[in-house]
Formats: sequence, structure tokens, C-alpha cells
Amino acid sequence: MAADAAAAAANGRLSFDVIVLGAGIMGSCAAHAAASRGASVLLLERFDLLHHLGSSHGESRTIRDAYAKSYYPPMVRLARRLWSDAQADAGYRVLTPSPQLCIGPSSNASFLAAVRNGGEEEVDIEKRWGSVFRIPDGWVTAVSELGGGVLSATKAVAMFQTLAIKKGAVVRDNTEVVGIVKKEGEDGVRVVTIKGEEFHGAKCIVTVGAWASKLVKSVAGVELPVQPVHKLTQYWKIKPGHEHELTAEAGFPTFSSYGKPFVYSTPSLEFPGLIKINDDGRSPCDPDRREWGSGDGAAAERVARWIQEFMPGHVETAGGPVFRQACMCAMTPDKDFIIDFLGGEFGEDVVLGPGSPVTGSRWGQQWG
Repeated sequence: MAADAAAAAANGRLSFDVIVLGAGIMGSCAAHAAASRGASVLLLERFDLLHHLGSSHGESRTIRDAYAKSYYPPMVRLARRLWSDAQADAGYRVLTPSPQLCIGPSSNASFLAAVRNGGEEEVDIEKRWGSVFRIPDGWVTAVSELGGGVLSATKAVAMFQTLAIKKGAVVRDNTEVVGIVKKEGEDGVRVVTIKGEEFHGAKCIVTVGAWASKLVKSVAGVELPVQPVHKLTQYWKIKPGHEHELTAEAGFPTFSSYGKPFVYSTPSLEFPGLIKINDDGRSPCDPDRREWGSGDGAAAERVARWIQEFMPGHVETAGGPVFRQACMCAMTPDKDFIIDFLGGEFGEDVVLGPGSPVTGSRWGQQWG
């Protein structure tokens, strides 16, 4: 069926096995997974493809095995295999592997759980990375040699969209969905756009990220416990003479520091001479009324203090970060994903939640 989808769309096709709403990394993975299993797929995006308004844009995202919650590392390891498969299919790479370093107090339960779940081993950090880090007394450093990595975010979205189209999926941007309707006596659902178009889907997958609460409330009256949050990603200048030391090419790790604040970083990769270091601060926002230059005003100060304590000889803090990039994501109270059926009159015909190479694959198995 998937092989006929693109041609059918040119003839005004209105019915599909799967309709995916939201063409970020979540929806693009889900569309690719379903199309790979023979489903006819329609992927709808409210904005331009590869836009910078949500959570899937930019040059880098961290992937790591080390999570305090034990159910995440097996998902990440499966995702790595699926990333590898997709890259082989596409013929180019979007994932740069790296070690994953965890730093934390020996009394921090979350840190110890992440190290255990990630299969990390304690390391002499000075022997491994020289004088890059200064570690406080009572802190532990542990590393997983293959547990980290950097994903090229926008490039990855484009890859999965291209692969989905290759498998026969239809992809449309600038198509805002305003309704998901269950009609009595009819299988599946109807998806209604702001232009008045109607598409029938045997299944509908909602992966609209920070807009999920608004859309689900408007179509089903259901309040999702999802809060859109805004943050400014910070890039800092590496001190002269140390630029190569902190690159992925030189084996520098992705890392997480389990103190207050929680700090995370990727190797220097996308912008030569700069390194991305952030904390987990973020501000609630309305996805349709964001203040692009705003954010947690104290975030740069917190990160600068961390750098001065942990990496003073290698990263410059005078003047603050060189630049910031706006990013938005959707947070739940426990910070876990929502992956579930909408229920009610929609039953199992509408699926809510994020998609990755793992969860997208799980949804697609319905069509195998």
C-alpha cells in the first residue's frame, strides 16, 4: 500500500492507513516506521518542514545510555541500532558516537543509578582527559565508552522524512489540523485541516510536541499534563590552544554533572571553537506566544559558575556565552514521555506521544 501512497495523493487521495500529525523528529520517525511496514501514510506539518519553532531543530542533541530510570537505557540501546539502520539506508551519518561521562557526588542516588543503568565504570579522569576537569572531593567520575553521542537534529529530521517518502509516505507542510473526528459507524477517524480538508485515517498518531495540550483539549476536551517550556541553549568559547581537546574527533565525551545545578554538555562539534554547556533550567511558555529572547535569566550565571569550578582552564566565561539558541519542549510532571491511546470515543484509533526510532518502530509494528 505504501508504494501507491504518493501517486494516490497526486490524485487527491483522502484515505490512509496512518495519519501522523507533527513532522518533527517524533512524527517523522513514526511515519517512516509505519511506511516501512507497508502502511499508506500521510504526515502533516503545521509549519514549514524543518522549521525552528519547536523541539527538533538545531545542530546537536545528546544521546546517552545513562539514565536513573532503568527502563530508558534499553530503549536508548535499541534506538542506536535503529539509528544505524536508518543511516545505512540513507547513505549518510547523523549520529556522531562519543563516550558518556557522568560526574556526581558519591551520595547522589540519581547519579549512582544512572551510572549503574548505563553500565559505566569509574575512571581516572585526569589520566583520560588531562587537566580539562577539576572534580571536587567526594565526587565520582564514571564513563561508558560507547554510551554517548551527538545527533545532528535538523539533519536527522530531514533524513527520516526522506526515508519515509522513499517508502511511499505523503508529506505535507503548512497544513494546520484543527479537528480529529470520530464518526458513528465509521472505522478510524477523520482529520480536519484549517482549510476545510478532510482525510480519513485508520489510525492517527499525534506528535505535535509543545502543541499537544492545545490540540488534544480542542478535539477531545482532555487535559494533558504537558507544560510547554522555553529555554536558551548556550554556546561558550573554548580558551585558545584547547579547541581540539574538546572536540568529538579528539574523543571528548558528552557529559552530565549531577550537582546543583544539573549540567550537561556535548563535545565541540557544530561550531569550531565553541562548546555547548547548559543546565536544566527552563521557563513555562505558550508555544504560540513565545518571547524568543527570554528565558531563565540566571541560567548563564549558573553555568558560568559551574564552568569556573569544573573547567576553568579550558572554557571562557568572561562576557557570558558567545550566543544562545531558542528551544522549546514539552514537560510532564515526572519528566517521562506520554505514549498512550487517547481513549474515550476515539478508543485505540488515536495515539498520543513522542516518537523516536524506538517508539516510532513500536507504532509501526501494527502494520507489519
